Amino acid sequence: MPHLTVHALEDDLAGRETELIAALTDAVVAVYGDWAREIAVVHLIGLPANRWGIGGKPAGKPSPSVTFGINEAAFSLPNAQEMVARLISGVTDAVVAVFGERVRAGVAVELVGTPMEHTGVGGVVAS
Repeated sequence: MPHLTVHALEDDLAGRETELIAALTDAVVAVYGDWAREIAVVHLIGLPANRWGIGGKPAGKPSPSVTFGINEAAFSLPNAQEMVARLISGVTDAVVAVFGERVRAGVAVELVGTPMEHTGVGGVVAS
């Protein structure tokens, strides 16, 4: 199941939560198909401006960053390179649609693959 965790400045995020969750879910569905809509998980983490640093000092107006957790087997599929490119592009476009074009150049999207046997739901290891 796709998990997206977004870190953004709290002041930038406030009031945009519903729109961002919907846009990110739509980006996942655009790549995986409609079956993924019900299992896509989005976590939004709002940070005070003084708790985000770049280059050893507090950042001025950093762009949001997204960590996208997926099953590592996806990276072995025949179309893996295309899928990765589409996910990164789609997630970036979703963030830009909500926060504005000013963030595009700095939006970081990291796809993190986890082996299925290293995942669990409800206290049970996934199979």
